[in-house]
Amino acid sequence: MKDTYRTIAASTIPVLFKEKQSKFLGYAFPVATEADVKMHLERLRKEHVGAVHFCYAYQLGAETIQYRANDDGEPSNSAGMPIYGQLLSFDLTNVLVVVVRYYGGIKLGVGGLIAAYRTTAQLALETARIEERTIDVQFKISFDYPMLNKVMRLVKEQQLSIIHQSHALQCELIVATRKKNVEKLQGALAAWHEILWELID
Repeated sequence: MKDTYRTIAASTIPVLFKEKQSKFLGYAFPVATEADVKMHLERLRKEHVGAVHFCYAYQLGAETIQYRANDDGEPSNSAGMPIYGQLLSFDLTNVLVVVVRYYGGIKLGVGGLIAAYRTTAQLALETARIEERTIDVQFKISFDYPMLNKVMRLVKEQQLSIIHQSHALQCELIVATRKKNVEKLQGALAAWHEILWELID
């Protein structure tokens, strides 16, 4: 079962590609939502007032994939899809790549545009630090205080990440485990009648 995905650790510094006096600036950002995408695009538009095109592609999700490629006024499929092709080539998700174009006065033709946007996207991703992350599943565990030591021992044995915890007469833990370990954890939890647990979507 695949329970990992590849993304970038941080935003990249812009890269510059020049073709027939046009300047192409490439950026890559880690994103989790469409709101993140919108925020980065709005910032770049304010930053590059004289640019004519802000072409981009993004992919979101580790299992259910959501993507978009935008030509922003360039000929159809000459910008967004070549950029998206580089996200696929690098096998990345939760990433936005934006290529900002300053027009230099000489038309590049569709083939020239495809090559320029693809190359700029590739250069931007080559500068990124790529990370492999796990697809995690969260559980909520509720139990009485006397069970605390036993539950914490389970957390250690199963190498669970604690997302949230509250300790009172009734204790509650929200923990995360790698997707491939879900059945093993469910088996361990089901063996204890003193605790309540549920999967969190």
